[in-house]
Amino acid sequence: MKTSWRSASLVASAAAVLVLTTACGQDKADTSTGSQNVGAAPAANGYGSAGAAASPSTGAGAAGQNTGAQTQSAGQLAVADTDKLGEVVTDSAGMTLYRFDKDTAEPPKSNCDGDCATAWPPVPASGATAPIGIDKTLLGEVTRTDGTKQLTYEGWPLYRFAKDTKAGDTKGQGVGGTWYATAPDGKKASGGGEAAAGGSAEAGDLPGLSTRNDPELGEVVVDKNGMTVYRFEKDVPWPMKSNCVGECLEKWPVVAPVDAADTKGIDNKNDGRRGYVVNNRPDGLKQQSIDCWPLYTFAGDKKPGDTNGQGVGGTWYAISPEGKPLGKPK
Repeated sequence: MKTSWRSASLVASAAAVLVLTTACGQDKADTSTGSQNVGAAPAANGYGSAGAAASPSTGAGAAGQNTGAQTQSAGQLAVADTDKLGEVVTDSAGMTLYRFDKDTAEPPKSNCDGDCATAWPPVPASGATAPIGIDKTLLGEVTRTDGTKQLTYEGWPLYRFAKDTKAGDTKGQGVGGTWYATAPDGKKASGGGEAAAGGSAEAGDLPGLSTRNDPELGEVVVDKNGMTVYRFEKDVPWPMKSNCVGECLEKWPVVAPVDAADTKGIDNKNDGRRGYVVNNRPDGLKQQSIDCWPLYTFAGDKKPGDTNGQGVGGTWYAISPEGKPLGKPK
């Protein structure tokens, strides 16, 4: 695994999102559990499951995992060049370091406590160093609610993932639509490759939601990284409800809210009943929808243009710009 470094400046941005009120028949969050396609219990607070018998007070990781390895100092950080995600920040042992969308970088603040911190052990600030040639101000610390100091990178609190068991693992990427490996510039690692729309744009150059022409399925919705967007036939559009919860979200991360202005070729109208609105999920996640169908990507898709999620379980289908399931048998 090769490592390389580059300096970067902190970029902070805010995006306006649509808030679901009475559209799609959801006046308030639905607290019923519903069914999912993996037969698993909901993960703690929607943060992703760390495995059985983990204790929030100990910071233990997955069952049978070495707790000390999860809570030890990061040592001298490095950047690993991975095949799937490009460059990601790691600790001195090569373990991937993650950031959480529900945290803030300005000012730094961690919003991952309790069961969340079991699944995502915070990286201690003590003993962490930057390599020679890197501005030390990229590293910082934040005081957590329990009084401990957590390492930050470009302002973002850093975490390990309990299910990562060896150097190079990136099993936490995209979990819950809120957890991402940290890129060397402090942003979310998302991978590279050609844009699925057929151009040479890099991931992140596309609108928040757009379309591409798939040779087999036709016009398919894709996210900002060119990854195929899906709908789940066990979900309910009226009143809108997602039945993919808990461990299901590890395979099918939710698509975060995307402002209507940050779309191209998408049916982004909202008539107050059905339309382009945000699903306020009982687990606290906010999920974009088209025609009241909640949107997901698939963890099994590794590059733009992949449609490995198509037809999985007879319930998952790529979604059209109008919200229709593509390629679904009649």
